[in-house]
Amino acid sequence: MSKKAPKHIAIAGNIGSGKTTLTEMLAKHYKWTPHFEDVDHNPYLVDFYDDMPRWSFNLQVYFLNNRLKHLIEIHKGSSTVIQDRTIFEDAYIFAPNLYEMGLMTKRDFENYTSFFHNLKTFVHPPDLLIYLKTSIPTLVDQIQKRGRDYEENLRLDYLKRLNDLYNKWIDSYTDGPLLIIDIDTTNFADNSESFADVVRRIDAQLHGLF
Repeated sequence: MSKKAPKHIAIAGNIGSGKTTLTEMLAKHYKWTPHFEDVDHNPYLVDFYDDMPRWSFNLQVYFLNNRLKHLIEIHKGSSTVIQDRTIFEDAYIFAPNLYEMGLMTKRDFENYTSFFHNLKTFVHPPDLLIYLKTSIPTLVDQIQKRGRDYEENLRLDYLKRLNDLYNKWIDSYTDGPLLIIDIDTTNFADNSESFADVVRRIDAQLHGLF
């Protein structure tokens, strides 16, 4: 008997790891509906970059609320959705990083964390979480290749802190099925054999073809 079709596939990974590219490729291959992060209509981003300590909590709550809304839509819908970035990354990566950098107060961070854990009891984890594990040199190389102006000033220590938080989260992830793809050795964007291998590994996870 075949398993029912997955409802929600999520791709997680650091800045520059290839989340958007893989989301687009898998959506096309599987005929899934892609869902990308909308940064153009975020009402807090400009204020946040102007005064990070003042607006960090507001920004993170906005992200959390927005992603929760999308999760509700995914589970109400009938199609399989592949999501670029997850609700977990807001809570386990970006909010802790802001707190550790002194850009969010202890009071706000504890309030945010408590709010997330209460929300999490109502949230279905993805049917499959795909984590793009990437070393710092690979991240830097891929960020430089795509040439986004606002990413040019990303500091190495910032990327490393995020990477450490990502790996810590993934090492303890038990919410559902997990597939780790090593981007240092998997060039799915430019190599059709690498992409085919990624597809085989996803099929094995979703359909039990070991």
